[in-house]
Amino acid sequence: MTHGCADDPTGGASLAEKLKTVRTSLIVDFILWIPDVAAAILSGSIVLLADALKCANEIIATFFAWLTLRKISRGGAGSYDYGLGKFETTTSIITGGVMFVSLILVFFTAVHRLIIPEELVVEGAYLGIVLMVIGVCMNSWLWRKNYRLYQVSPSPIIDSQWRLFRTKAFSDFSVLCALIATLAFSHYHWSLYIDPLASFIIAGFLLTSGYRVISTSLPDLLDKTLDENLQMVIVCHLAEFFDDYTALHGVRSRRSGTNVYIEIFLEFDGNKTMSEVQASINRIRESLERNIPKSSVSIVPTDHPVQNSMQAGPAAPPDPGS
Repeated sequence: MTHGCADDPTGGASLAEKLKTVRTSLIVDFILWIPDVAAAILSGSIVLLADALKCANEIIATFFAWLTLRKISRGGAGSYDYGLGKFETTTSIITGGVMFVSLILVFFTAVHRLIIPEELVVEGAYLGIVLMVIGVCMNSWLWRKNYRLYQVSPSPIIDSQWRLFRTKAFSDFSVLCALIATLAFSHYHWSLYIDPLASFIIAGFLLTSGYRVISTSLPDLLDKTLDENLQMVIVCHLAEFFDDYTALHGVRSRRSGTNVYIEIFLEFDGNKTMSEVQASINRIRESLERNIPKSSVSIVPTDHPVQNSMQAGPAAPPDPGS
């Protein structure tokens, strides 16, 4: 009684665009990262070093995202009956984990520089300023590009990507302001602390974005049941069709990437023919799939309760004798 998710007519184009966007992000990241490392070494700036370390981890995360989309674009329906949603979600968690690794690196390097302050090398700092201006512009563009793509075709990978580049844009802007302020007030002793203190701003962005990505992806990876509003949609639709079945024995649901999988266990009148039962199944399934985007609904006829994630009571048909 299984029913596959309906193909999205724009799915192929959306996937190709996602792959192109992530590939562009990966190339731009790598091109900007090399001079970032050089500027960090030449200037002696801890905030530039932290930014370079952060970018290295982000390049790895973006590479995983590209690898996932590339795998999806090459197909896999024969090998993965439920798609590659878990692979996609895992990649988003890796992206969030990379943000936390970067957070640790930034935090400890900043604390070290607060304890042992050092002056910046002016020439390297100027190079860093130029690179940060370029970084702010490029990351802002990639942030907007990924966000627009996410609005058109949501997915865990693109969601983590636009949040990643938003973080990068703000962190690069913080680094830019820190470098300018350090050079502008270099004749004051306290200017030595501007550079490491600015690193904590980057740490704040990483903490917020990393937590958001992991907290939204982990429940799907663990097959958490659908949220309450979608459960209510299922219950309400089952109530509308209570004349078509005699008992509800259970409902199971989970997400895989952007797809939703729902299994409903129903008992039907034993006097009905199989064609009548199938007609009822089709009506219930089609109604649910119309109202729950990217859903695949399976109606399983059964005469005994199953272990389920939703209570069957609210949608069970009323007792005819009551």
